[in-house]
Amino acid sequence: MVKQARRYYNVYCAGMDREYKTLAVSEAQAINNVRHSVIGDVTDWEEYRWYAEPCGPDQPQPDTAEEQPGNEAPMRHLSVDIETYSDQDIKRVGLYRYAEDPSFDILLIAYSVDGGPVALVDLAQGDSCDVFWSLLSSPDVEVHAYNAVFEWWCLTTWAERQGRPLDRRELLRRTRCTMLQGMYCGYPAGLEAVGSALGLPEDRQKLATGRALIRTFCRPKRGGGRVLPSQEPEKWELFRAYCRQDVVTEKAVAEKLRDFPVPESEQRRWQTDALINARGVRVDLPLVEAAIAVDAEVTGALQQEAAELSGLSNPKSVQQLSGWLDSQGIQTDDLRKDTVKDLLAGEIDGDARRMLEIRQELAKASVKKYQAIQDAVGGDSRVRGLLQFYGTRTGRWAGRLVQVQNLPQNHLEALDLA
Repeated sequence: MVKQARRYYNVYCAGMDREYKTLAVSEAQAINNVRHSVIGDVTDWEEYRWYAEPCGPDQPQPDTAEEQPGNEAPMRHLSVDIETYSDQDIKRVGLYRYAEDPSFDILLIAYSVDGGPVALVDLAQGDSCDVFWSLLSSPDVEVHAYNAVFEWWCLTTWAERQGRPLDRRELLRRTRCTMLQGMYCGYPAGLEAVGSALGLPEDRQKLATGRALIRTFCRPKRGGGRVLPSQEPEKWELFRAYCRQDVVTEKAVAEKLRDFPVPESEQRRWQTDALINARGVRVDLPLVEAAIAVDAEVTGALQQEAAELSGLSNPKSVQQLSGWLDSQGIQTDDLRKDTVKDLLAGEIDGDARRMLEIRQELAKASVKKYQAIQDAVGGDSRVRGLLQFYGTRTGRWAGRLVQVQNLPQNHLEALDLA
């Protein structure tokens, strides 16, 4: 795992303004390389190492008196869940572009202190969040949430817009992710799924009504605009209950797993991962836009050629193309990538061969990465949230959005000459 974390760190370093590969660089150069990070200026090399260097069994551990177990003041426990709105589709654009959008807002904040009753702040209806904010900003409070990166980033982004900014790195130090704890123990990622797997009683399970309520209040209407609480008061009450129940379920999961804490080494890797994903990777937007434009031009030309050759109204239709091929004496059960490749390897010529070649060209998915970049890129030309920590049961990272782990290999013959 330490080696894997180092590989991930090297990927991060490769995307910095002045590339460097290891921590064996001068303090001045290292600080300069990260000075313009979205996380803020780094002025202390030791603090930078805290984030940048994976802390495993082979790494030195803190030795100052105030960091030793037993010398720390007891931390209060704050369990948090939020409900948010944005015009952007979070599944398509990712968390960071979602929260960057001007329409982003926090609707509800549910929280519990030290396992006590769940309180609710209805921001959409003008509730004050001063009590919650004093807890969240206190250095003596440890924040717990399910998929805590979402709460961490949304709360700090929203706070900055409200003129009461939080120190992102300091809050991240105090944040613990119950989803990470569950996945570390081998449980599924979703809150509903892990609650079921742990056998939580029904009154502590996640409410099944959540998806419909999220579609109502957290996403724009089809014709534009959004649904306000005053327009659907009964559903809004259900939504408030849903938000509260998520905190109840998160606390129940944490209680079930309390004897199996996330090791400090994994906790620090999770924090490092959060900062890496938040910094993102700068992309060449003019190149991305040009690639998409060229693809649209080529695709249009190929579709027009296919329509003229076959007379079909929609040459991309599997049903229409299969029927046309059958009329040419070519029978096939499907037109999947491997099937088309096998057909082209046979004795096929004339219009039928050209139609299969066009089908093969139109099926190429490489341009989809450019489209994914265009969807997820932020206003500073960076794409964030590209990798998911503990994205699989084995604990390795998993690709998200652009899927950078399966970028096509470069086989240009003239690359060496260039």
